[in-house]
This record gives sequence, C-alpha cells and structure tokens, in this order.
Amino acid sequence: MSAQAYSIEMPQEWQSSVVIASPHSGADYPKAFVEQSILDPKRLRSSEDAFVDALFSAAPDLGMPMLTARVPRAFVDFNRSCEELDPALIDGVKRRGQNPRVASGLGVIPRVVSNGRTIYRGKLSLAEARARIENYWQPYHAALQRLLDASRSRFGETILIDCHSMPHEAVEGVAMHRAQRPEIVLGDRFGAAADRKVMDRVEAAFAAAGFRVARNSPFAGAYITQTYGRPSRGQHAIQVEIDRSLYMDEANITPNEQFEAVRGRLTRALRDIADQGSECQPMAAE
Repeated sequence: MSAQAYSIEMPQEWQSSVVIASPHSGADYPKAFVEQSILDPKRLRSSEDAFVDALFSAAPDLGMPMLTARVPRAFVDFNRSCEELDPALIDGVKRRGQNPRVASGLGVIPRVVSNGRTIYRGKLSLAEARARIENYWQPYHAALQRLLDASRSRFGETILIDCHSMPHEAVEGVAMHRAQRPEIVLGDRFGAAADRKVMDRVEAAFAAAGFRVARNSPFAGAYITQTYGRPSRGQHAIQVEIDRSLYMDEANITPNEQFEAVRGRLTRALRDIADQGSECQPMAAE
C-alpha cells in the first residue's frame, strides 16, 4: 500500500461502549492518484470531510476509541458497499439495474467530487478498483468491526458514532428561516440502526452543547449506519453530519475563527455521549 488506510487511537482507559469513527476526513492523497486526476488539489479535496477528525479528537481522552480514515473519500469511499462499482468509471463492470448513488458517480470508487466535477480523464481498470477495495476498504471495515466486537464484548453493547460533515447548502432548503436550519443532522435510518433511547440521548447531548439538531433529514445514514446498526443485538449506529460553515471556510478548505469554539462544544457533547456509554459496566470475565 502506498498510504495507510486508517489509524486507531485507543483511550488509556477504555471507559465507554461508544466507538467514534471518521470515515471521510482522510487527507493522505496517494501520489499516483493525484497524478491520475485531472483536478487541482483544492478541487480534489472538495468532497473531503475536512478536519472532522480534529473536531472529534477528544474522544480517546474521554475513554472512547477513535477510528480515522487516512486516505480520502475521493480515492475510495468507506461509506459505500464494496459492491457499488461504477460501470461508467471502471472498465469491465457490467450494469446491474439503477443504483442512484453509483449513477451519479458516487460509488465505492468515486467518479466525481462535489458539484459533479469529474476526477479522471478516462476509465480505471477493474484490477485497480479491486486493489483499492482489498488494500483500503476491507482493512478499514475489518478494523471497525473489531472495535465494535471488542466494545460489545466488554460492555454488553456498543454505540457507533459515525462522524461526517455536510456542505452548508445541504441544509439551506430544510427550513425557511436561517435560525431554524439544523447545524447537526443525526441519522439512524429512521430508527432501524439505533434504539430510540440511545438516539434521544445522543440528540440531547448535541442540543445541550448549543447545536440545532435534526433527525434523518436531509441525511438518514448511508452504508455504515445501515450495515453496523443492529440494535436488537446491542449494536447501535448513528451518523452525525455537522454543517461545515460552522467551523471552516468551505471555499478554501481552511478552519475559520470559530473552529476551536465549535470543537469545544463538540467535546462537551462527546463527554455526555461517553457518559451514556459508560453506564454499561464492563462485563466480568467468564
């Protein structure tokens, strides 16, 4: 591998059943990928959830493990099924019905970045696509499942908080008045991925930190939430989307003057979420 797929930071003392993950904040762009792209570096980064890993970086200090993608979403998307291969991009892939994400260029190997900008001049080989899945996608998901299994074994249940950011324009149409637009959108697949009590308390944690919070609109959760949310088995998954304009200059992909304040508020929310997970006492060894 030319770049590391992910990193894990474990707490000194694992005190909470909550696992924090950031699958789209990776910013280690493989040199060969950059050379393949027809986009300049700034446009290539436009679909990246920039700085989300830094915003939630207090998680290990609060007793929670944190899994962070290292490679970027434009290179391989960890929040898509490995089966979502785009025939318009990958040579040798057969068309199988109409998947709207794949059709729009947002498969597991994306064809476009934000605003529909094309990444490549031509097609990629099926061998290259499979190599990215084998070397990056599969290791990330294996690591995530290991963390969730270890957490559930230790505490009897586990809660995955899957952290993302959304362009400000994504919430502009949600409410007529600016003061009513959500700053954070929580997705649990309309209750399928997390128990309602878990979702209620996660929402309350962000609201107590001063954020306007909405559920499942415009984002209800994608592949990760759908795949790992198994509340009947004590495994809950909630996707968190935070409005990028709160903490960064979206055009220049740089932190803004509110970055540290927003990170402080998110740390407060994380503390409450960690407390929820710490109420599940570690299970005694057999």
